[in-house]
Amino acid sequence: MKMDKGMTNAARRATLMGALLWALAALPALATRLEAGPDAPAWAHWGADALLIAHIGGGAVGILSGAVALASRKGARIHRAAGAVFFASMLVCYSVAFAVAPFLTDGPVTNTIAAASALYLLISGVASARSRVIAASPWHVAGLAVALTIGVACLYFNYLGSLTPEGSIDGSPTQALVIFIVASAIAALGELHVLLRGRLPENARIARHLWRMCFSLFIAAGSFFLGQQAVMPAWMRGSPVLIVLALAPLAAMVFWVIRIRIGRRFKG
Repeated sequence: MKMDKGMTNAARRATLMGALLWALAALPALATRLEAGPDAPAWAHWGADALLIAHIGGGAVGILSGAVALASRKGARIHRAAGAVFFASMLVCYSVAFAVAPFLTDGPVTNTIAAASALYLLISGVASARSRVIAASPWHVAGLAVALTIGVACLYFNYLGSLTPEGSIDGSPTQALVIFIVASAIAALGELHVLLRGRLPENARIARHLWRMCFSLFIAAGSFFLGQQAVMPAWMRGSPVLIVLALAPLAAMVFWVIRIRIGRRFKG
């Protein structure tokens, strides 16, 4: 029985790995929106469809579960459950985006940076929640390197875009990169703060978790509500409601960080 179970698990892992490699093999054939070209082979179309479903499905579940996590009492069972769903679904969504974005012809630079930023903030934010104590470690050195790399890349591509007549290197507005420059700078300062201080107090640990998760959700919400208006009904396009929904994670981030960092001081 143990051998049969081991063989079954090995077969499952092999099947999963094969499916992943098969889907990734379709990346070079993708067009502007995770679509294979008309002359691409069947496996490229199937792989593109699989990646598209994983990306959209993960993003939709992630935005909904993120909203539940923000609305629920922090630390409660529903908050932890919604946070776990948010992490798993967004990990799939962002991973697909990060792997696919460099191959797109529509905004490859901005989309790649957005996916890398969201993925980094998601993983580091969850790690901050699961760690009872935030103490300096090689992981924070790696986090500092990632944040600095993202920031430098944003500055470099923003500079290249300023040299073009359009003011952009891939068709995306330069303001989009400014957002990630600010986020990467704050994240880098946070990693450096941990390394220099050696250990964070409890309220700083929670604030670190909250702002990183909220900003990661903001990237997904902004990409959907503002960047995908073409797939929405005509009456919703350009609606102020979409702007409010896209910015809601930032508003929640400011509220919770102030409440955690400042509110507890007055309470004490």
